[in-house]
Amino acid sequence: MENLRPAERLCHATGLVLVLSGLAHLVVFSVDGGPWDGPVSWRKPVTFGLSFGLTLIAVTWVTSYLRVGPRLRTVLLVVFAADCVVEVGGITLQAWRGVPSHLDMETPFDTAVSMTLAVGGAVLVVLLTVFAVASFRHRPGGPAGMAVAVRSGFAILLVALASGAAMIARGVVLTRTGHQEAAYHLTAPFKPLHGVSLHAVLVLPALAWLLSRTEWRERARRRTVAIAVGCYVAAVAAAGAWAVLTY
Repeated sequence: MENLRPAERLCHATGLVLVLSGLAHLVVFSVDGGPWDGPVSWRKPVTFGLSFGLTLIAVTWVTSYLRVGPRLRTVLLVVFAADCVVEVGGITLQAWRGVPSHLDMETPFDTAVSMTLAVGGAVLVVLLTVFAVASFRHRPGGPAGMAVAVRSGFAILLVALASGAAMIARGVVLTRTGHQEAAYHLTAPFKPLHGVSLHAVLVLPALAWLLSRTEWRERARRRTVAIAVGCYVAAVAAAGAWAVLTY
């Protein structure tokens, strides 16, 4: 931790706070009860807090292997961290108010929150796409298998971003045409695809890093990472097939 830059420390600390927020709301759910599924539930601050927190920590770590200018990387990471806070904060606020966080246009305030989350999602897409492109423009550094893990993680992350953008776009159209309930139901099939593909950027590089701590030969480590990438792609394909079949 002593070698981390101030921006990296900030992002790690912010990610930890978001993870703790998700865990705290899991306790709230265990006490307060209520449905786990649906547009209004404690599931959303739990899952979004955990997901955004882990993703922020993962992206901060993984981008250290990219050949990106330090100033540009600092700016992108700080904006990414702020956007994660806005997303989790808006979702958590609406959960405590007992109203949907996404696709809710019932009042001017709810509309403002929903649109803020939608714009924040667009910002996430831009920032993470920049990192993904950087990973393919220049070979990432790191131990054996890390380059493949990082590139695959970002490539699969783009699937998560695309599915998330599709859910928001489709949901906004349906909501603005007076079909809010349909918006929640018709976007649900994409949630498994979004969730599975979102964390490849953490799982695959973490595997490469763990393997680097073993005494395995480089060839074996590269092969293991390649197999893991294949398994992850198969899982994403299965989730995508499920989304298509149940849409």
